Amino acid sequence: MSAFDIIGAIAVLPLFTKNPKKEAVRIMNDNRSIKSVYMKAGKISGRLRRSNLKFISGERKKETVHRESGCVFKLDVEKCYFSPRLGNDRLDVAKKVKPGEKVLVMFSGVGPYPIVIAKNSRAKEVYGIELNRIATKYALENARLNKLGNVKFIQGDVKKIIPKLSRKIKFDRIIMARPQLKDDFLASALQIAKEGTIIHFYDFLQEEDMPEKAYEKINNAVGRAKKKLKWLEAWKLIGWKKALEIGPRKWRIRADFFVF
Repeated sequence: MSAFDIIGAIAVLPLFTKNPKKEAVRIMNDNRSIKSVYMKAGKISGRLRRSNLKFISGERKKETVHRESGCVFKLDVEKCYFSPRLGNDRLDVAKKVKPGEKVLVMFSGVGPYPIVIAKNSRAKEVYGIELNRIATKYALENARLNKLGNVKFIQGDVKKIIPKLSRKIKFDRIIMARPQLKDDFLASALQIAKEGTIIHFYDFLQEEDMPEKAYEKINNAVGRAKKKLKWLEAWKLIGWKKALEIGPRKWRIRADFFVF
């Protein structure tokens, strides 16, 4: 039996699944809500985080509606990145949001973090920034489907959007939902932060490197940002956790810290 993801009515088998046809029959027999089965045909790639999927069985349909934490998410599973395995982490972050907070989600995709936060907290405003135009289109639709008026989505490059946005607003909480890019983007997050802002920073780390390697990145970014941001003096760790196992002894981790 192989591990697989269920996104709405679609099951996605992992890369190199043995006997994918047989596995698809088993999945669809065990779970009547599954209408389509695909298999990963490659790793998630590119700045837009698109998947390459191979059709295995059922309906040739890649658009679905996924339900999580009292929210619904419409998306195309090939054109938009979405991990149902991060559902617990999304709700965990939402529960940390205090009433009246202004929250920013960088790399917001189809809106899972912003929408779960808006639906399960009393945040004043929740913003999402996403480069993928198709994902942003779904995010806007998902905000309407969930009847949320305090969520705003902006399509574009984080590095170009944040300098403009920082002139109008500073955030109480920032979620950096995409780990381990060539640039850690902490400089952009700090640019739109203020005294006391809480930042949720994600990274991919081997168990032997946890969480020290993430702390190094945070410390280096804060050190560089001090030169430009007069108010910024230091950062303090709130805590860290393993958010998702992604391979043998390798995890997506979340480090929570605030700046002052």
